[in-house]
Amino acid sequence: MIHLRVVSPPDVTAALMTMLRAEPAVTDLTLIPGAVSHPDGDAVVFDVLHGAANEVIGQLRDLGLDQRGSIVLDNVDASLSAVADRVAARRGRFHEFAPVWAEVEARISLEGTFPPSWYTLLVIAGLIGAVGILTNSQILIVGAMVVGPEYGAILSLAFGVTRRDLTRVRRSGGALVVGFTLAVAGALLLSLVVRWAGLQPELYALGVRPVSNLIDTPNWFSFIVAVLAGVVGVVSLTEARSSTLIGVFISVTTIPAASDIGLSLAFGSGSEAWGSFLQLLLNVTVLAAVAIVGLPAQRVIWKRVLRRGRG
Repeated sequence: MIHLRVVSPPDVTAALMTMLRAEPAVTDLTLIPGAVSHPDGDAVVFDVLHGAANEVIGQLRDLGLDQRGSIVLDNVDASLSAVADRVAARRGRFHEFAPVWAEVEARISLEGTFPPSWYTLLVIAGLIGAVGILTNSQILIVGAMVVGPEYGAILSLAFGVTRRDLTRVRRSGGALVVGFTLAVAGALLLSLVVRWAGLQPELYALGVRPVSNLIDTPNWFSFIVAVLAGVVGVVSLTEARSSTLIGVFISVTTIPAASDIGLSLAFGSGSEAWGSFLQLLLNVTVLAAVAIVGLPAQRVIWKRVLRRGRG
């Protein structure tokens, strides 16, 4: 169930109320004339079933309410309504899982903003990854993956491509380039200090680097995992499964690859740095490509599922 709060200009309210009363999936419809200021208008509050939310929001936009008024969405965690249950039963069993695309787009837009803290987290993730590689600690590598915020930028980049939004593409792509460059630089600086102070672990100095070897040798398995993680990322985003989305972060080698580039350069291993660069480029490219294909495909699939449910 989705709860919507709409500010409607008085000259649009009559058409809006007629439209909402004709929609069976709309319940608890409430009108408070002249109750809102800035923007001025009538307050219209109602609930709508998940499966019908996209259609109703589309009709609200057709009335220009996103331009002349406002539309606010809230998820309803629990609703006790026999009326809503009867309507939901007629719409099919999958309607409650249908993504609300306005909400998905808002989530992607939020992830597509890059304050200084975003770059700070990326650098910190790079430093943690460098320590994890030096100490052959898989736990620290996983921690670095969780801390890194780069997947939001990748999704924002993909969304910009699907919408032909060049400004978003440039902003997201630029953030990824700058962010990973800073992460590499941070790992490089830390590694130089460690090497200068002679603090590198003995096993790493002897060339026993199992974690590093996994990172700097991209292969077909890297590609397969990146594709699968990309699919999981798109599905978990549209269905708001944050715990599953974290699984994407810890399954694809992006931050650790950036860390290994800096670490390998500091210890004079150009071939390992190049391999890690290829690993980073592979994973970012594959994740973005899967999202570019997957986001529109999700819309098409859900439209067909909901259409069958109504049929």
